[in-house]
Amino acid sequence: MIKEKFLEKSLFLVALSSISVLALIAFFIFEQGVPLIWKAGPFSFLLGERWFPSQGSFGIFPMIVGSFWVTIGALIIGVPLGVACAIFLCELTPAAVSAAFRPMIQLLAAIPSVIFGFWGLIVLVPLIRNYLGGPGLSVLAGSLVLGIMILPTIISISEDSLRALPRTLKEGALSLGATHWQTIWRVLLPAARSGIVASIILGMGRAIGETMAMIMVLGNAVQMPDSILSSTRTLTTNIGIEMGYATGDHRQALFATGVVLFFIIMGLNTLALVISGRRRS
Repeated sequence: MIKEKFLEKSLFLVALSSISVLALIAFFIFEQGVPLIWKAGPFSFLLGERWFPSQGSFGIFPMIVGSFWVTIGALIIGVPLGVACAIFLCELTPAAVSAAFRPMIQLLAAIPSVIFGFWGLIVLVPLIRNYLGGPGLSVLAGSLVLGIMILPTIISISEDSLRALPRTLKEGALSLGATHWQTIWRVLLPAARSGIVASIILGMGRAIGETMAMIMVLGNAVQMPDSILSSTRTLTTNIGIEMGYATGDHRQALFATGVVLFFIIMGLNTLALVISGRRRS
C-alpha cells in the first residue's frame, strides 16, 4: 500500500513537472513577445507587409501567408498519399507484408529534418529550377519536402483508425453485395473519418512548425508569394534565421512571432483533440 502511494505521488510529480515546464516556456515567450505586439500595434504586427527590424517595421503577414501556403501544399501532397498508404496497409496487403512496411514508415519519422532539407536542396530544387523555372528555392520545394515529412503521422493514425473499426462493418457491407472497393470507400472511410481528420490536423501542426528543412529549400525571401514557384519565408524560419543576431525590439519581435505560432499550433492541437474525442464517444 505504501509502495503504491509512493508510486502514485511520484507519477503525479512527473506529470506536474512536465506541465510546469510547458507553462514556464509559454510564460517566457509571452513575457518577451507580447510587449512588442502592443508597441507595434496588433494589426500592424499581424497584417503589416514590411519586415525591416532595423527601421522599426515589424509586419509578419507575408510570413503567415508563406507558412499557410507551404502547409496547404504539403497537405495536398501528403494527405492523399498518406490515406492511400493506410488503406493499402489495412485492406490490400497480407498481414506479413503490412508488418514489414510499418517499421519502414516509423523509420521515416525518425529521419532528422535536416536530412530532408538537404535532399530537397540537392535533388528537388535543381529539378524545379531546370524544368519549371524560377529560383528553385520555392513554395513548391517546401511543400514537397513537408508532404513527405508528414506522411508517417498521417499513415500511422489513419491506419490505427481503420484497424479500430468493428469487423461487422466490413462483413455487413460485403454480405449485402458491395465490392471490396465500395466497402472501403462507402463504409470504412466514412466510419474512420474523425481519426483520419485528426491525423491530417496533427500533420498540419507538424508541417507549420518545421524549421530546419524549410530554411534550406524556401529561399527565405520576406515577400508575399504570388505562385508556387516563388520564394517565401515562414514564421519558424524567420525565428531560426534571425534569432542568432537579434537584439532589442528585433529580438522581442521574434518572440512575438513565436506567440503567434504558439496560438496557431495550440489551435490545431485542440481541434485534433476535439475530433478525437468525438470519435471515442
